[in-house]
Amino acid sequence: MLNCAVLGATGYTGAELTKLLLAHPHVRVTLLTTRQEKPIALREVLPSVAKDMTLEITPYSFDQVKKKADVVFLCLPHTEAMTAAEQLLGAGKVVIDLSADFRLRDKKIYEKWYGVNHVAPQYLSKAVYGLCEVNKEKIKKADLIANPGCYPTGPSLALIPLLKKKLIDPRSIIINAASGVSGAGKKLVTATHFCEAAENYSAYKVNKHQHIPEIEQTLSEAAGKPVKITFVPHLLPVNRGILATIYVEATGKATVPIPINRSKAEIGVVPVNHLGNKVKTGTESLIRKTLETAYAKAPFVRIKPAGQYPCLKDVQHTNFCDVGVSVNEETGRVVIITAIDNLVKGAAGQAVQNMNLRFGFPEEAGLL
Repeated sequence: MLNCAVLGATGYTGAELTKLLLAHPHVRVTLLTTRQEKPIALREVLPSVAKDMTLEITPYSFDQVKKKADVVFLCLPHTEAMTAAEQLLGAGKVVIDLSADFRLRDKKIYEKWYGVNHVAPQYLSKAVYGLCEVNKEKIKKADLIANPGCYPTGPSLALIPLLKKKLIDPRSIIINAASGVSGAGKKLVTATHFCEAAENYSAYKVNKHQHIPEIEQTLSEAAGKPVKITFVPHLLPVNRGILATIYVEATGKATVPIPINRSKAEIGVVPVNHLGNKVKTGTESLIRKTLETAYAKAPFVRIKPAGQYPCLKDVQHTNFCDVGVSVNEETGRVVIITAIDNLVKGAAGQAVQNMNLRFGFPEEAGLL
């Protein structure tokens, strides 16, 4: 059995992760920690655990983590996890960091968006970005895994195969994403109070959200050149889930033949979108087929059939990412919709999936 520690087990993500690990067939939860000064019975955070559960969430002790854990999950706030990670990596532990502290490879970009000096920059180039379906082989060998952010997960999975095949124009990416209130964590903020969030729908951090450079870094690698995006996050009056609607232009590289029953006049008119890309018949089918092929062996990515689109209720409390596609053949504008549970595929579930890959367990273990 693999011994696991969760640092920061009292937050929404830490509690969700603890629940998943307790049900995992190949691991044992040996240590849960909190930044609070006194121990807390796990039952107080997870009332659903068995009545004979004796685990406590205790104040953080490096010596205890070093003694009791093989793998350490960091569910600590951004800008705080890097200090703990540096210590734990030095002690030979495998670290899966659910904060943003090791997602960005450029120290200057991290410091610009998070407003603090990075104290462990030597690990930025060594960390593996834990987008499981994309970086599986690297994850299997990594001692520091940077779990992706909740907002980047769905759009990245949807866009990476299309950018690699040059089916969409990287200059045109617009992402509108709406998250449940749990995405803001337990910290008391006026915008997430019940009276503010209920019966409401609002945008926030427009063009300023800290996940923008993370998405751009990932998409740039797929495109083979710098990618800049427009990203607008919104707050939904629900507990959990992220629905992202992505707008992008087709490049016109579809090669699906034009049906023989089309007239010569029709064949001669090839629409051109506002970026000057010629749009060919069959673009939607090719895009959907490309996604289906890319994720044919991925247990947690589901591509919806034509005319069907993701919704939150289908993915809440699961590790699935659902993807739907629609293309306007006249304009070449592609609409891609993704849905995930922000606490599972967007955080704790993806962390368990990373652990499964790293330690050779079945990828679905503890998640299906």
